[in-house]
Amino acid sequence: MIPVTEFRQFTEQQPAFRVLKPWWDVFAEYLSVVMLMIGVFGCTLQVMQDKIICLPLRTPLNQTVPLQNHTELTSSSSSPVPVFHEMKGLKTNLDLQQYSFVNQMCYEKALHWYAKYFPYLVLIHTVVFMVCSNFWFKFPGSSSKIEHFISILGKCFDSPWTTRALSEVSGENPEEKDHKKHSSVSASRLNLDVTNGEGNLEKTPSLRSIPEKIVVDKQTASALDKKEGEQAKALFEKVKKFRLHVEEGDLLYLMYVRQTVLKVFKFILIVVYNSILVSKVKINVKCKVENIENMIGYSNFSCNHTMAHLFSKLCYCYLCFVIVYGLTCLYTSYWLFYRSLKEYSFEYVRQETGIDDIPDVKNDFAFMLHMIDQYDPLYSKRFAVFLSEVSENKLKQLNLNHEWTVDKLRQRLVINANDRMELQLFMLSGLPDTVFEVTELQSLKLEIINNITIPAAVSQLEDLQELTLYQCSLKIHPTALAFLKENLKVLRVKFDDGRELPLWLYSLRSLEELHLTGSLSPDASKNITLDSLRELKALKTLTLKSNLTKIPQSMADVSSHLQRLYVHNDGTKLVMLNNLKKMVHLTELELVHCDLERIPHAIFSLIHLQELDLKENNLRSIEEIISFQHLRKLTCLKLWHNGITQIPDHIKKLGSLERLYFSHNKIEILPSHLFLCNKLRYLDVSFNDIRFIPPEVGVLQSLQYFSVSCNKLENLPDELFFCKKLKTLKLGRNTLSVLSPKISFLVSLTHLELKGNHFEALPAELGSCRLLKRNGLVVEDALFDTLPSDVRDQMKAE
Repeated sequence: MIPVTEFRQFTEQQPAFRVLKPWWDVFAEYLSVVMLMIGVFGCTLQVMQDKIICLPLRTPLNQTVPLQNHTELTSSSSSPVPVFHEMKGLKTNLDLQQYSFVNQMCYEKALHWYAKYFPYLVLIHTVVFMVCSNFWFKFPGSSSKIEHFISILGKCFDSPWTTRALSEVSGENPEEKDHKKHSSVSASRLNLDVTNGEGNLEKTPSLRSIPEKIVVDKQTASALDKKEGEQAKALFEKVKKFRLHVEEGDLLYLMYVRQTVLKVFKFILIVVYNSILVSKVKINVKCKVENIENMIGYSNFSCNHTMAHLFSKLCYCYLCFVIVYGLTCLYTSYWLFYRSLKEYSFEYVRQETGIDDIPDVKNDFAFMLHMIDQYDPLYSKRFAVFLSEVSENKLKQLNLNHEWTVDKLRQRLVINANDRMELQLFMLSGLPDTVFEVTELQSLKLEIINNITIPAAVSQLEDLQELTLYQCSLKIHPTALAFLKENLKVLRVKFDDGRELPLWLYSLRSLEELHLTGSLSPDASKNITLDSLRELKALKTLTLKSNLTKIPQSMADVSSHLQRLYVHNDGTKLVMLNNLKKMVHLTELELVHCDLERIPHAIFSLIHLQELDLKENNLRSIEEIISFQHLRKLTCLKLWHNGITQIPDHIKKLGSLERLYFSHNKIEILPSHLFLCNKLRYLDVSFNDIRFIPPEVGVLQSLQYFSVSCNKLENLPDELFFCKKLKTLKLGRNTLSVLSPKISFLVSLTHLELKGNHFEALPAELGSCRLLKRNGLVVEDALFDTLPSDVRDQMKAE
């Protein structure tokens, strides 16, 4: 007897795969087992018992028997009576072998092929059915996807985060859920703008597709420990990658359709030919064997097919099972082609759970979820939690709160350049809720953080005045926005695209400093401020680090109170500066790296200007500098990092100058008129081609900082040492060979740079510079050793 377990290899699959077997596949599997048993039973009978038994047929003769008497003749009929001879065979010792031979010959020649091979046909058809039913579990291209899906599905089903997410939703007040639903429907109907929608989160234009992120309640956060949170986070990533991979094709769907169609076709074939041939299974079979009469004396036999009655009943039984199996396959085909199985909607899950952002899926992903629903719809419901960005954001928020405790955040507090208590967070997955418990926080700096939500809890930070956002995408709650409108003084935003600028920044009426950094196309430059700067009533400082080609027209909205304007370009030529004329209250102006070839005339109208910086432009001539005489308050002029070749004589008219920067140019001569600006305290002409310092330098009695390093000086005028207020003197990297003993006149000197010259010795008079210490004297060690020992000791002393 052949055990049925020998056929397990055709249907064996992992137990976990049962979730992808709908009821009809399970039912068909049981039918296959029954049909397999019929086939095995029939095959066993074929092997174990005699197949056919044959006996010779009597052969009637044409002779008639003679009449014995008249009575017999009258009593008998007139028709002749056949006479049968006694059967006689050739006497041999091979009777048993002869009959076995006849049985075998009649079995092969006379018995219909269907009666002979019926059990084997049943066995083969059943195995094919089994292979068709489970082929998609075995095919490499589909089995890998199925195994991955089942693995992820089991983890999602058992994850504590799934239970928690669903329990939180189910635990909501029904009235609140109805209110939420009504609010969302109303918002969608009205299509409210972000700035007008009350009760909605304020969003940046580039983040409209980011789902709402719900702040996790601290009281329920302890329900999920850190390890479980990390596992759930990994599951979200796996689901994302799996969805991207599986939604690309429909291999699983096509495999299942093809194997179902094949089963239907095979069912029709089996029913048709079995219905026709079942009548061929007979008990009595006439057999005539040629060319053996000389051997055994007979050629006609009557045979009995011993299994015919049983095979006939098994055949009808098998037909019944096949018909039921076929109807199941027809229902499967109807289910496959009537329903759209390559699309799957989570609408019912969204309505039941209230998680509105669960996306619909397609292709093989959708098909597997349809199959899962036939097993248990709860699997899809729990799996959907890991498709929701809202759920993922809640989990990230929970993990963040676990990782960034209040104590850990307080340890990262530093004092920034503005003397404010600052917290910097870099490349996190979100903004921890614990930040809003650090109540002493004054400045919050966020860098490269996506999906930030500033909740109403920000109002707990009563001292918050400064906010920095570097390449961050965020939303802000209306309550938080109202708080920032009243309290925020400084805002820094760094972006990649002008469309990423948050619109809510233009409503910060208490804002005093706005710093924007990012690339803008020339056509979009006017969109930096739109027409909204007029709301920034307190704005005093504006920084634009971009690629402007003109000063935006909307700057005029803040011209009445803007005091400092900094425009730092990336080398883009700034062409139109007429709007600068309206900035009459500017005290500081920087036009850096704007490819300016001349000093813009619009600057000459800024009568309150105190500091002007034209660094890293393309200035060659500065003859227009005479017009600066109208700027009576101008105290600082920075023309460094240009291509200036000479300083015009009429610079003497800038009598209010206190700081002058001419470094990194191509100046060869310092005009004597330069030193008529007798209020100069800071003069930097380093990194030029200067060979001579005029003696008029001694006029600068207020000079405290003088740098002529990296030039071609060969000697110094003695008048230089009459500038007794000098604290910093930089003479490095020139061709000086002698330092005058009059250096002793500079009693206030604290920093002296001499390195890179041709000095052979230093004068002992350096000892008179009591404030000059060793760390303030930049000189070669060997040259320093030429000083007297007492002077060296004095400088080394603390």
